[in-house]
Amino acid sequence: MKRHNFSAGPCILPQEVLQKASEAILDFDNGLSLIEISHRSKPFVDVMEKARALALELLGLEGKGYKALFLQGGASTQFLMVALNLLEKRAGYLNTGTWAAKAIKEAQIYDDIYEVASSKDANYNYIPKGYDIPEDYDYFHCTSNNTIFGTQMKEFPNSPIPMVCDMSSDIFSRQLDFSKFDLIYAGAQKNMGPAGTTLVVVKEDILGKVSRKIPSMMDYKVHIDKSSMFNTPPVFAVYTSMLTLEWLKNLGGIEAIEKENDKKAQLIYSEIDLNPLFKGFATKSDRSHMNATFNIVNENLKETFDTMVKEAGINGLNGHRSVGGYRASMYNAMSLDSVGVLVDVMSELERKA
Repeated sequence: MKRHNFSAGPCILPQEVLQKASEAILDFDNGLSLIEISHRSKPFVDVMEKARALALELLGLEGKGYKALFLQGGASTQFLMVALNLLEKRAGYLNTGTWAAKAIKEAQIYDDIYEVASSKDANYNYIPKGYDIPEDYDYFHCTSNNTIFGTQMKEFPNSPIPMVCDMSSDIFSRQLDFSKFDLIYAGAQKNMGPAGTTLVVVKEDILGKVSRKIPSMMDYKVHIDKSSMFNTPPVFAVYTSMLTLEWLKNLGGIEAIEKENDKKAQLIYSEIDLNPLFKGFATKSDRSHMNATFNIVNENLKETFDTMVKEAGINGLNGHRSVGGYRASMYNAMSLDSVGVLVDVMSELERKA
């Protein structure tokens, strides 16, 4: 039976990427495994350079003063690194969910942090709007997509100060003017590759302006100077990310994948809205195209629905404990057919009820 992987992360990857990555583990360089060769060898240095170049190319940031890095520690480490490298006096944060709140908590270790707006009052089921960003702050931080609550920023402010964005769960999924952002970071395990590496895209001219001493491993400039090779990189995660970025480029880039993501989102949300047995969690105008969150109206039908989901080969549909219910994560590699299988199960439940 085909499995339909709606896991929020680590998540689904393209089959051709998984095939090539598995082959490289056995034989990447004349009988040597990818995970046993030197990361300083030319074959892997070429992988790192290509991965970094593809990231900038797909985001439309080539030749615009940005550097791409593949680092370790996940997006959670970036909560700390952003503050260490950019925070001198005060910064503004948009609080739209669990991960945004964690970013705020880490930054507060170093200095004064101001919440420009928050949707905590409604358990983060919407994206705040109409807020002001103080011009005398060091930077403004936002989270583009909230996996737990199923909300997504559809528009971004014209920030008068450097704008930092955590795009862990929707990077490379939709067209944006990425030059509006001075620093973007994203854990690989949603739209890019396996867990183990984090993409950082930073505009070089915002660095080197804080007075504090920054530990070498936490300093973006050190990693830029060493071409993401300051320490041993996570070779498998970087290689698989490179393959995924190649796959995306061959599909037609972000423009092409956005059209597919729109179709998937339209299909699932149409069923959620038309089927009286289900109710969406997020405010309609702020619904995520990556993570559709919804609840079953009649809890007496939950066991039946869960059985039907399992029998259909659907995996990873349970919602986060903060929200409950269900969460269908539809990252770039998720097919429209798989979303259709889920919608068919939801429709069948309505017919049975």
